[in-house]
Amino acid sequence: MKILFAAAEVAPFSKAGGLADVVGSLPKELEKDTEIAIFTPLHGFIDKEKFGIKELENSEMWLTFGYSPQKFNLYTTKLPATDINVFFIKNDWYFTPFKEVYPKYLDPRYEHERYISFSLAVMEYAKALNFRADVIHANDWHTAMLPLYLHSNYKFDDFWSKTKSVFEIHNLAYQGIWFEDVLDFANMRKDIVYNQWGCEHYNRVNWMKGAINYADRVVAVSPTYSREILSSEYGENMDYTLRGIQNKLRGILNGIDYTVFDPSKDKALVENYDINTFEEGKEANKKAICEYFGLKYNPERPLIALISRLVGQKGIDLIRDMQWELQNLNADFIFLGSGDKDYENLFIWLSNNTSNIRTYVGYDGKLANQIYAGSDFFLMPSKFEPCGLSQLIAMRYGSLPIVRATGGLEDTITGYPLDNSNGFKFWSYNGWDMLNAIKCALYVYTDKYVFNAMRKSALSTDFSWKRSAKEYLNMYREITGLK
Repeated sequence: MKILFAAAEVAPFSKAGGLADVVGSLPKELEKDTEIAIFTPLHGFIDKEKFGIKELENSEMWLTFGYSPQKFNLYTTKLPATDINVFFIKNDWYFTPFKEVYPKYLDPRYEHERYISFSLAVMEYAKALNFRADVIHANDWHTAMLPLYLHSNYKFDDFWSKTKSVFEIHNLAYQGIWFEDVLDFANMRKDIVYNQWGCEHYNRVNWMKGAINYADRVVAVSPTYSREILSSEYGENMDYTLRGIQNKLRGILNGIDYTVFDPSKDKALVENYDINTFEEGKEANKKAICEYFGLKYNPERPLIALISRLVGQKGIDLIRDMQWELQNLNADFIFLGSGDKDYENLFIWLSNNTSNIRTYVGYDGKLANQIYAGSDFFLMPSKFEPCGLSQLIAMRYGSLPIVRATGGLEDTITGYPLDNSNGFKFWSYNGWDMLNAIKCALYVYTDKYVFNAMRKSALSTDFSWKRSAKEYLNMYREITGLK
């Protein structure tokens, strides 16, 4: 069985969020049962020399969008520690100039053009490579055009005649909405796709809606999130459409790559540890990270971390509401992330004007792992969370998550005081409930027997890709009829 993955970002080559980790790790577990090709843009910041990325001979291809011809080139390398081919599509107009996966302040129309051109190039390059995929696995709105192209322009193309499609929703809030004329740029058959059963949504083109309607299976990244998005509260104006396709909607929990996130081998840590040596190992890392951020190390004082994009979805409003109460807790806080300027400025102010809160604005992978290893608790007060990978990484490093029970956070965290609890939960989206959950965690911290038992439970929890990969494989077999 041949599977084609297409995504805007793929770890370790390009990363802005959890999507990159999923597309960079799920194929590793599927490799033994399938033949896989991954397609992604060649962003301007990708280090071709570091990853051994080389251009394929005679790969130049010209495609016309509306009246605009565009030149593409194809580069390739292997996904690290696998035999999986990763293909990078180069375009000097849409991707080469930028040093971020999702550059800020782009014209929305231009952003649509970038991923329309990428999606059509994926279809044409796969054909040129004779990679006749049994399943095209598209991710989020950036590649949502692929199921639409399969249903329209390539519907009667013999090469693609037996290909099925899977569309995965990593975050329903970003749907790819623009005016009808963008279909002319995409060279897409309006008479086929621009209707209420296709991609038309409130008199606009909605790429995600089109993919939801035309894909053979739609996957949400956790079972709870797959149920939540059927409601008006979480449905982002797509709940009516999703309720109509429940027969093909699946909820499959994300995992993490345990070879990448491994505290026993992580070179970023000052001292490695495992489930048998975590008490000494985490204390050594806690001391180091406190010194790095200018906090006074105290083994009796817990350290709470937050590593996140600083956007409304992540519950930063609750931290803003409770900022005075957090300053007076017997605990230290380290925040790492970037995003909305208002939130960045809030965290910078707290870092400069409080004795127990420190902030790093930006993202540094090594520093993030040091924070995971050095922290006692990990805060995720998300307003909604499709799956969330940070809480899985935190547990892998023995940091107990404090989460709002929504989406994947509800599915992955067993809240105190239940048996085998590995974290703390609160349900209502308000600052006082978050504060009470933090105070509960601080109370448990004083009981080292219970605290260490919970850390052992977190460290022994398995959220690798093995179980989820089986569910994906069964789904592929279900829609293709192949074994």
